[in-house]
Amino acid sequence: MMAPDVTTGVGLPEGSRRENGHCVRSRLDGSSPALVSSVAANESSPVRIGARLRRARTERGLTMNELADATGLTKGFLSLVERDKANTSVGSLVRVCDALGITIGSLFEPAQTNFVPKAQRPRINFGGERVEEYLLTPKGESRLQVIESIIEPGGGSGSEQYSLRGEAELAHVVSGQLDLTVGKETVRLKAGDSLTFSPRDPHAWLNPSTRRRAHVIWAVTPSSL
Repeated sequence: MMAPDVTTGVGLPEGSRRENGHCVRSRLDGSSPALVSSVAANESSPVRIGARLRRARTERGLTMNELADATGLTKGFLSLVERDKANTSVGSLVRVCDALGITIGSLFEPAQTNFVPKAQRPRINFGGERVEEYLLTPKGESRLQVIESIIEPGGGSGSEQYSLRGEAELAHVVSGQLDLTVGKETVRLKAGDSLTFSPRDPHAWLNPSTRRRAHVIWAVTPSSL
């Protein structure tokens, strides 16, 4: 059976690679042959999917051995694929994606970034007293929420503690000081200090200074907005 050469479109025998213009047989896994790409200088580069496969595997806590067992492919072959040293057959790629719980199409989607210029960051009002706050993550971002707070001397969230939906919250003091109370415990954070806690626990915060502003970055995952 002939398989398309991913670099030229010319048919190559299944399990072969092109090297210095010649077709060279190779069989890299124990079950399904692979096409190893060696791109000539005048040919376009192949799409690289190895990094995305590796990220999907590590995010799911799978070892290379576990993925090999789940797909029936060898550890050595999968390692080559993750380093973009080998191209899989369609059947092998389907098995890898099924084991990782992702679609093949997701491997070819462009990376999504959302740039929020300083001048366009929206000002928000979470309540509190003498506080100026800005949302640093894009509107509609549900995975993560980052807020910048400029807290005037004596300013804070108010006397009543509050809680948020979320799994984890981090407070990082860029400058000044912040008294952060979680439950019955109060911690004074200074410039450079950070504290991570559950946003579901009742908490409140205050700039204890009578002279200096506090500059604080808050991160909550997932977003509570």
